[in-house]
Amino acid sequence: MKIIAVGMNYANHNKEMQNPLLLSEPVIFMKSDSALLKDGKPFFIPDFSSEVHYETEVVVKINRIGRNIAEQFAHRYYDELTVGIDFTARDLQRELRRKGLPWEISKGFDRSAVVGDFITVGEAGGDIQQLDFHLDIDGSAVQRGKTSDMLFTVDRIISYTSRFFTLKMGDLIYTGTPAGVGPVRIGNRLEGYLGERKLLDFYIR
Repeated sequence: MKIIAVGMNYANHNKEMQNPLLLSEPVIFMKSDSALLKDGKPFFIPDFSSEVHYETEVVVKINRIGRNIAEQFAHRYYDELTVGIDFTARDLQRELRRKGLPWEISKGFDRSAVVGDFITVGEAGGDIQQLDFHLDIDGSAVQRGKTSDMLFTVDRIISYTSRFFTLKMGDLIYTGTPAGVGPVRIGNRLEGYLGERKLLDFYIR
């Protein structure tokens, strides 16, 4: 099982992060399989970072093997999705970027890829590019997004990614985060919603 993630897929988040790049293709990075955190288990802040940020995303689960998938057929390769958190050790990421070094360890560390309960695309409304999602921390909304605001659609992401990596059943694709990212603290309760449906609920320890 692979965890594939997309960076810089919402213009408002790029502005928030002061990233001026104009992208012609999706930005892809990977998380290790040990990054997966599910079933409402708590997230423990790692000792190597003092600034771990949440990034709320729609996560798609691949349901069949595919390689070099044409964009018009990409919708055949998924039928379930959920809300997830791409945790980022922001202080570590900044330092690595400043040095011009790869920053995978700031994104792909253990338990940094949280997923909620999966539902079908039909249950979510039928059109994956017309979904609202949001994250509450301790009962207050901190981040809101619309999949219609993606710079690259889910089908485009799948088609592009499959040029380089064979997609397999169970692979997860994190589709990018909108503006509103921020730090988590011990004791926080994070609740993620797709529309008004809560799919994610866990604590920070």
